[in-house]
Amino acid sequence: MLVRGAVLTVVLLGLVVFSVLLAKVTLTPSPASEDLVTSNLRPGRSLRQYAEDYTFLAACKQAGGNLLLGVPFGLLLPFFVPRRLRMIRMTLLTAVVMAVVELIQGALVTGRAFDIDDVILNTAGALLGYFVLGRRITHRYYMYADVPAPSERPTEPEPEPKRTPRPTARTKPARAKPAATKAASAKSAATKGTRTKPAATKGTGTKTAATKGTGTKKPRSLLDRVRTSIRGR
Repeated sequence: MLVRGAVLTVVLLGLVVFSVLLAKVTLTPSPASEDLVTSNLRPGRSLRQYAEDYTFLAACKQAGGNLLLGVPFGLLLPFFVPRRLRMIRMTLLTAVVMAVVELIQGALVTGRAFDIDDVILNTAGALLGYFVLGRRITHRYYMYADVPAPSERPTEPEPEPKRTPRPTARTKPARAKPAATKAASAKSAATKGTRTKPAATKGTGTKTAATKGTGTKKPRSLLDRVRTSIRGR
């Protein structure tokens, strides 16, 4: 958190210093060029004039100066612009700021005029600074700023040690019976299930038992009794 605040403070100070320099460069009156400078609302008109009427060094000075004037926008603005669509927002913000500066030049400053090509060159310089260095700096800044400090990280509970289960009595694994033994046992079980006692014998046994139980002795006659008594004598 302290590092993030320090970085933002340095960037803000740099933006303030750059604003002072920008105002000094763009809003300083130039009475000597009052009759030479005219407003330009056509994109590319001043650039053609630099190429045709100016010397090579003078053209590089004019065009390169406007490019360098926009580079700090690409380095400083990304720190204050939301991360979503950062490049587009930075480009639009640079174009708006420089258009306002050019309007102030044309309306209030002597020897200055509004030039749309200056706005284009300043915006191109902002994009150049962003792609060369600004994107890398802001990427690292957000990468380290999103990671909380060690003191701010929530303390996680220590994981409990896993308890190892006690060894139990070992049981011998059941041995698999061979296929021949299984087939023999299945066959014997089938034969045992099919063995039944014949019903006819059971029926005849009951019949004989019935006949034995129903048999009765005939009564003896008087003559037989006499004979048995004589024999007994």
